[in-house]
Amino acid sequence: MKKTFKIKNLDCAHCALKIEEGIKAIPNVETASVSLLAEKITIVADEASFPEILAQAGKIVKKIEPECEVNFK
Repeated sequence: MKKTFKIKNLDCAHCALKIEEGIKAIPNVETASVSLLAEKITIVADEASFPEILAQAGKIVKKIEPECEVNFK
């Protein structure tokens, strides 16, 4: 399943790449991409795993860029 989420206050391409790599490393994530210009995070993963994936992704975003806001709902 593919889901896209809006990310706010991300202004660093390097941070976007680090977030993308961190989310890709979460178990059961097939792929992930972060678009700085579109202000979006897209995650492709098993539907049953999404709640845990989103919890971990939220922690990754806050660790790398504490100012960012993502609504993973």
